[in-house]
Amino acid sequence: MSITELHVASPEPVRHHILSVLVENKAGVLARVAGLFSRRGFNIFSLTVAPTDDERFSRITMVVDVESAPLEQIVNQLDKLINVVTISQLAPHEAVERELLLATVAVGPAERSQVIELVGVFGAQVVNVGLARLTVMLAGRPEKLDDFERLLEDYELVELQRSGRVALPKLDRPTGAPAGLPA
Repeated sequence: MSITELHVASPEPVRHHILSVLVENKAGVLARVAGLFSRRGFNIFSLTVAPTDDERFSRITMVVDVESAPLEQIVNQLDKLINVVTISQLAPHEAVERELLLATVAVGPAERSQVIELVGVFGAQVVNVGLARLTVMLAGRPEKLDDFERLLEDYELVELQRSGRVALPKLDRPTGAPAGLPA
């Protein structure tokens, strides 16, 4: 059975949940978090780490597979790590999620204009131009990147890299705020 057949045959998509973990910005913290997941057999779907506005802390955003272990168990295990300051569980409808995609596409003269048009439709950017290649960048919701990536597969993809999700809780809107504001 091919991977495609396996994916299509699955009755429900894999359930993922977003954890935003504030940790002390110290050497070895990420290794301890990753080690915890590895030892317990938990699956990390996506992982990003970056310093916060306070240099003493970093934020780890993890998208975890809650099929491999109950979410409560994952949170409890993380909470036992000494360098973990706070853990926030973010349901997708309660979070602002974004991801970055960079892709290098081999293009001939005809494909170059098609890829540039595709870039424009998605609000992406051409960030590097070579003789027969373009490197494009798109930041946005993971679903938008999935769609863009699928369309790029019609061309010769040389390299593709996605950053993994970053997320923060949605803000409460003041009463009477315009409904058209982006989430």
